[in-house]
Amino acid sequence: MLWPFNHFRKPRIAPRGTIEAIYGMIVTQAREPLFYRDLGVPDTVNGRFDLLVLHLWLTLGRLKSVAAGTALSQALFDHFCSDMDDNLREMGVGDLAVPRRMQAFGEAFYGRTAAYDMALTEGQEALAQALCKNILNGENIDKARQLAAYAEAAMAALARLDAAKLLEGAFRFPVPERASAP
Repeated sequence: MLWPFNHFRKPRIAPRGTIEAIYGMIVTQAREPLFYRDLGVPDTVNGRFDLLVLHLWLTLGRLKSVAAGTALSQALFDHFCSDMDDNLREMGVGDLAVPRRMQAFGEAFYGRTAAYDMALTEGQEALAQALCKNILNGENIDKARQLAAYAEAAMAALARLDAAKLLEGAFRFPVPERASAP
């Protein structure tokens, strides 16, 4: 006779291993050398953060379309925040400065994802402009167009996944294409 109280339980989320697997794929893809070598992404802490945010945005965007994706999305975002906090502490940022830095990370995340969401409604060139501004420091629009083409290919690959594979973390991002010679 417990069924009337089921709505008081915490919602089921994916096992921690699934969240770590998906986040691990995001981090691994953000470290792909082709982004830095061929697509002009600065190989800096900021450049790596920007690619991490891009791949997190791609993944969260796909999870929004899946019935059980909301809880997984939140757990994945929480894992991202925890990872950023851990990284700050490992870099020697003091306990009093961590909240300020985390707020800056949050503002950067939400600002970039809002720009990418808006750009999606306007087409690939708008996405290229947003990526150029946020990832390539406003330089080299041709590389940004290649990065936008990659992002669209990644979105298409994620869209083709069935919900079960997505929720299990059984997917891979596409390999970015090598940039053509300038």
